[in-house]
Amino acid sequence: MAGLLILDRTDQLEATDPLYAFALDELLCRAAGAGGPAVCHLWRHPRAFVMGLRDSRLPRAREAADRLADQGYGVAVRNSGGAAVPLDPGVVNLSLILPKDRAEDMAFHGDFERMYDLIRLAVRQLGGEAAKGEVVGSYCPGDFDLSIAGRKFCGIAQRRQVKSYSVQAFVIAEGEGDERARVVREFYGLAADGADPSAYPDVGTDRMASLAELTGAGAAGLARIRGGADGENGARGGDDAGGVADGGMGGGISLRFAAAVKDVIRAYQTPSGLAGAEAALRLPTPEEVEAMAASLRTRYGI
Repeated sequence: MAGLLILDRTDQLEATDPLYAFALDELLCRAAGAGGPAVCHLWRHPRAFVMGLRDSRLPRAREAADRLADQGYGVAVRNSGGAAVPLDPGVVNLSLILPKDRAEDMAFHGDFERMYDLIRLAVRQLGGEAAKGEVVGSYCPGDFDLSIAGRKFCGIAQRRQVKSYSVQAFVIAEGEGDERARVVREFYGLAADGADPSAYPDVGTDRMASLAELTGAGAAGLARIRGGADGENGARGGDDAGGVADGGMGGGISLRFAAAVKDVIRAYQTPSGLAGAEAALRLPTPEEVEAMAASLRTRYGI
């Protein structure tokens, strides 16, 4: 963490290709494995639906993807683990991109724990206390689901390379968790037609919530959830992004959460660590990222 750089792209909502951020992660991860710095990449997307690899193999995945595209979603398949997630400006995405330089880095649970600790500390700044463990009925379920009051707001996945790895998380910061769950449930309702039930998650519409609902602006949202249950601006060590476009949503808790993540990281950074990391940094050009996105689309297409 002493030399972990922050790449904050949460204000760049003009991108239409949902694979752009994943392609950037892929290139930064390769660079980390070749002596480049560790990076925390924060980003948002205006409107996308990102499938996992298993989702893309469901019997009617192509038809379901086309339906989402007709509704204005950018649809893609990511190369990391996990299952389908919808993205919008109210969802903050984090990637921890790190070299494998210690024996414990070979154990994937350590990767997830690092991300969990970062998000837990950031959420605490917003007045919430995140629990860890699978939330049955949520979308993109896993052992490292993060929740408050039994409602999931975050899922974590990973992508491992030979000498580096990235841990990726989506954090539902604003908007309605139930509405996003409905979109995912409808996707599986069509895509999984005829599939074995074990091949996809059974998504409910009462298991997801946003930080705004759970903490934010706080007590009212949390009481409502509990009641329902009962009845780049450059990668720099300390640079903030400039003005942020909220895209109609995601201008409050989303940015407060992103700022909290950066605060947590800065508490561990050191001048010498940052100097070495910045000296080793080379950001990919947009053309390089677009070429990688095209490659990922070909390799992981539906």
